[in-house]
Amino acid sequence: MTRAGGALLALLAAGAPLHAASAPAVRGAGGAVAAAEASATRAGVALLRAGGNAVDAAVATALALAVSHPEAGNLGGGGFAVVRFGDEIVTLDFRETAPAAAHAGTYLDADGDPIAEASTLGALAAGVPGTPSGLYALHQRFGSRPWAEVVDPAYHLAAGGFPVSRRLHDALVEEQEVLARFPTTAAVWLPGGAPPPIGSIVRLPELAATLARYAGLGPAGITSGPVASAVERTVAAGGGILTAADMAAYEPVWRPAVRFSAFGWELASMDLPSSGGIILGQTLGVLERLGWKDRPRFGADRAHLLAETWRRAFADRYLLGDPATTGARAADLLAAAWLDERAGEIDRAHASSSEAVAPWPGEADEADDTTHVSVVDGAGNVVAMTTTLNGSFGCGLLVPEAGFLLNNQMDDFATAPGRPNLYGLVQGAANAVGAGKRMLSSMTPTIAWNGSDVVAVGGRGGSRIPTATAQVLLNLIVDGDPLQSAVDRPRLHHQWRPDRLEADPDALGPETAAELERRGHALYFWPLPVKVHAVRRLADGTTEAAADPRGPGVGDVATPDVAAPGAPGGSK
Repeated sequence: MTRAGGALLALLAAGAPLHAASAPAVRGAGGAVAAAEASATRAGVALLRAGGNAVDAAVATALALAVSHPEAGNLGGGGFAVVRFGDEIVTLDFRETAPAAAHAGTYLDADGDPIAEASTLGALAAGVPGTPSGLYALHQRFGSRPWAEVVDPAYHLAAGGFPVSRRLHDALVEEQEVLARFPTTAAVWLPGGAPPPIGSIVRLPELAATLARYAGLGPAGITSGPVASAVERTVAAGGGILTAADMAAYEPVWRPAVRFSAFGWELASMDLPSSGGIILGQTLGVLERLGWKDRPRFGADRAHLLAETWRRAFADRYLLGDPATTGARAADLLAAAWLDERAGEIDRAHASSSEAVAPWPGEADEADDTTHVSVVDGAGNVVAMTTTLNGSFGCGLLVPEAGFLLNNQMDDFATAPGRPNLYGLVQGAANAVGAGKRMLSSMTPTIAWNGSDVVAVGGRGGSRIPTATAQVLLNLIVDGDPLQSAVDRPRLHHQWRPDRLEADPDALGPETAAELERRGHALYFWPLPVKVHAVRRLADGTTEAAADPRGPGVGDVATPDVAAPGAPGGSK
């Protein structure tokens, strides 16, 4: 592989400074990147500094995450991107698909009951990866730097090595028992039977070779030839059904964005097969109708309205699936008349019962380890991109000759319609397993703008992604929080079933919690597993990056603002 972009590689090798944890977002000029891992943020910022645009930086960041963030960053998974490039707003669906041999009974036993772990662990859980074709398609349409230069940072991370962060070490410890069940995975990520120590250098030569093929051949370097054959052998040995032919046949799809307005802002998010944009649009639309802006901040009224709005949005999610089989569409669920009706159902003084909240009455009869990249460049082009393996480290199975893990995205189908999946989501027949289908997602990559002020935001956390994204946006566009404060604030979540209002431990004061219980809400306090990363370009051209302190993630800008007193410490 050629060494493209000497200045770019020098920045990476030197460990171009990232702004360590502090209260304000990092600010500067020339563009901004926020992502889950320092090395990945550094890769994206290096592309901006080398003259690349937001898409170049986003793809470079995503590929670096495929190296240093193996529990979620991926070549063996898929995702979605929302792009505003000049006046053009589009989305790219590179969601995984079901293998050709999949069918409605793939994960059920002879009695019609789910087979334990079949859709979550091991080879049978793997869907057809979309990332190799998706990232390439995104770059070919909008990128400005040579493809090999965009892949180079990830290649050098894999070949030259990177230090194990505390986050990666802790993730490996948490999943050690599961990963140890797969010898090919354990050989790489549990050397000597244990996770590599914090600060130790990990080199991934097989993954580097795969990235070199990808840089030279594009998607064909992974979806055909020796890499695809290695995937098929590994999957077949584990009893799975994903084949090299499935990989070669995969195609990403350009789709129109879900567009809506709320609180004076314009927003664009992802349409089906992601439910996130629809849930976000319903949330903001109903809350605006209910006078959210005028209710006291941090009080029971706002929390109650959030819970009741989400209860209904997730009930409607039950109808959703692949665009070819869905029981409802964005046009149905975001129609003004339906939002009016949903808002009118809400009793401001009492919680509804989820059993009494039915989905949209049309044609009806879901990862914790996802990762999000937000990028804005100096010209104001914006990318919000979310990729995933679904569960942490996907299905747990690493393809040894290729060096990457496979997803367990098949669990995002309704493998047994009407029963909860890995994240407790109850889903309908529209999202049943079927050959070639795209499984429903909760990913919510989103762009919001008001004049020249533009924000890109999204997160990870399974079914809690759209509710977390909505709250960050409400903090920004309604309450005027600084970017980092909007990301940092504690959050709530409700998803219809189970019928409970989840809350970060410090999200509700004692009096507010007592009032919500009086209104009939069942409260469930725990650290919500959602990490949101956001970037912003202000009307004066200043760019900001804010990563979630729950991560840790890292935000940085192409040209830091070093003139301001005490500025800026940057994102966490």
